[in-house]
Amino acid sequence: MDETAALEKITSLGLADYAWVALAVAVLLFVSYFKGRDEADTQDYFVARRRIPVWAAMLSFVATEISAMTIVGVPAIGFKENWQYLQFFIGSAAARIIIAFLFIPAFYKYNCTTIYEFLGHRFGAGTRYAGSAFFFVTRLFASGVRLYAASLAVSVIMDWPLSGTLAFFTCISIAFIGFGGIKAVVWTGAFEALTFFLAGFVVLGYLFLHIDGGLAAVTEIAGKAGKLSLFNLGWGMKDPNVLWIALLNGVFGSMAAFGTDQELMQRLLTLETREASQKTIIATIFATIPLLVLYLSIGTLLFVFYSQHPALPLPDNSDKILSHFTVQVLPVGLKGIILMAIIMASIDSPLSSLSSSFVTDIYRPLIRKGAGEKHYMLVSRLSVAAFGLLLAFIAFSFRSAEGMLWLAYKINGVTAGSLLGVFLLGLLTRRVSNKGNIAAMCISAAAAGLLLYLSETGRLQVGWSWVVVIGTSLTFFLGWLFGKSGTEKRPA
Repeated sequence: MDETAALEKITSLGLADYAWVALAVAVLLFVSYFKGRDEADTQDYFVARRRIPVWAAMLSFVATEISAMTIVGVPAIGFKENWQYLQFFIGSAAARIIIAFLFIPAFYKYNCTTIYEFLGHRFGAGTRYAGSAFFFVTRLFASGVRLYAASLAVSVIMDWPLSGTLAFFTCISIAFIGFGGIKAVVWTGAFEALTFFLAGFVVLGYLFLHIDGGLAAVTEIAGKAGKLSLFNLGWGMKDPNVLWIALLNGVFGSMAAFGTDQELMQRLLTLETREASQKTIIATIFATIPLLVLYLSIGTLLFVFYSQHPALPLPDNSDKILSHFTVQVLPVGLKGIILMAIIMASIDSPLSSLSSSFVTDIYRPLIRKGAGEKHYMLVSRLSVAAFGLLLAFIAFSFRSAEGMLWLAYKINGVTAGSLLGVFLLGLLTRRVSNKGNIAAMCISAAAAGLLLYLSETGRLQVGWSWVVVIGTSLTFFLGWLFGKSGTEKRPA
């Protein structure tokens, strides 16, 4: 029997694979119970009383940033495109330093539970509510794509229907986050980041050992196909992979994603001091980039592997390449490691951050003031369940999508610029505006949506990566124009 025929025979999950999955779920539920059993109030539930150590918060941040979207999507980018995706993270590294020294001091000055409280202190309640509402829209749709990506991968590996896979993830997420709160999310996130590295090295090692000719063959085959291209030195406005556009998008996109999005910033608010929070986000640079290099390498090696084994079938959707390879090629025992990483990445959902923003920014000040902590804890857990069901519905609606990694960025860009623009207005100027900010954010989001539509339909030769940049600039300019000079000082 030749090697190709032998590889085609290895397709089923074994007891060892299910053991890896059982381990992942057991860790989730154990940590949720152990960390959530003593929670008495929303300070515990949403910011862990700011007692999380730097290393755990850093790994949790990386796990949330990477997510199942990266585990599934980045190998697909490496497989069908090249390494130019990595250019974005040069700008992203710069954005983390800006956030460390511009955003984080402001949030700690006001002892924020959610970052939208800063907008309330700086401008007024209207801007705070608008910021929180924009976060709901941005996070729900972007996370819906992420959840779909993970569910699609697991449904392929497990041979489950997509609806059943979504139901599985939703139930586990609601139970684990609903009981354990942010402490459960952070500590399982640390474990999750380690599973990403383990799974990545397992796949990379297996591929390398099964590619004829080793590194020389990889360099020759991938190089001839243009799969090793790292920098795009063009000047066009349309291609998001042009170096200067990727750097610009990396700075603006990451400032929006990390500095104005409660899901990731919530991890940084669990640190005791401003200095510890700053160290944490800078440390993520040195954990995220190696992980991305690892999964891009997997994509490249997958391309070479399938080039050497043309008789092996390819998936109908390139986003399935890693899960397809896991099912069709990896032996029993290794499949479960990949499945464990994807499941862990999927269950680390934004339910805690959505709940914290809803209860802190909307429910407590607008719907039920002055209630006891037991009431707010109940509402927090019920809102986790409600957001979990809504996320599952959104994820299912994306079931015909392809190119999920870029789709998530595009959806995020429509509203992310509005959020980043109003935060920068508060951090960099003394302008005072409230209703004007709301108008500026809405106008900017509408303009960003129109720009994305014109770009995607070919009516305007401007890449979608400009959406965040233009949305941020427009919000900042209009907010400044609609405001007036004030006495608010930039937070120290």
